[in-house]
Amino acid sequence: MPLFNTVTIRTPESVELEFVLAGVGSRAVALILDYLCLGAGLLGLAMVYSFLLVRLLAIETVLSVPSATLQLWLTAIAAILAFALYIGYFALFETWWYGQTPGKRYAKIRVIRDDGQPERLPQATLRSLLRPIDDIFFVGFFCILLGKAEKRVGDWLAGTLVVQTDPATSSEIQVPERSQAIGQDLLGLVDITRLSPDDFATVREFLQRRQAMSAKAKTLVSEQLARRFKDQLALETLPTEMTTGTFLEALYYAYQQKT
Repeated sequence: MPLFNTVTIRTPESVELEFVLAGVGSRAVALILDYLCLGAGLLGLAMVYSFLLVRLLAIETVLSVPSATLQLWLTAIAAILAFALYIGYFALFETWWYGQTPGKRYAKIRVIRDDGQPERLPQATLRSLLRPIDDIFFVGFFCILLGKAEKRVGDWLAGTLVVQTDPATSSEIQVPERSQAIGQDLLGLVDITRLSPDDFATVREFLQRRQAMSAKAKTLVSEQLARRFKDQLALETLPTEMTTGTFLEALYYAYQQKT
């Protein structure tokens, strides 16, 4: 019996990718570290709230506003900021870091969509909003422990999975100099902003995972992606002869330079 459950996802290019689910242990470690980071942020907010409250109460007579009203307004603002920090911490980190927070990065796990694509802001926000429900009475813990897909409530409704980071995809993408030069040429030929963040994430995911793919799968996926993005960019001719892999590397580099 395998120690970790796995899930197989078929991509739009008809290639099957296998992911190892994170498991309740790795997710618990990540959550504890994230709550420590979040707690430090909330502590800082509480200190600012206390300082401002003391200062405002000290000049109550100058403002001609009752102290109870000042305290009520300041408390309401602090509560809104605390809620925004709680939701924004997970949502923004998971969006910017492609499904990872500081805790998830330490635990080497990440969030992906059910179709294998990187998590985006709508999914990250929904997961974050539903986190309190998962935390109450350990609802999320039991859902992960007892469910085959190891999903908490937020994962079910957002359509996401939490998987282990593939060691073969954890390093930064190294773009060869030739691909960088082609990428610069592409910037002058096409409007690279026609590529959406999801398109960029798809190219990035392929470039990261290609070393772990079979030669046949790598060729198939690279050809289909290159054809799709060439049509999307209305690129009739390429600036030079190149492989589909080089073309995708150039697109990746060009998009990074443009954004």
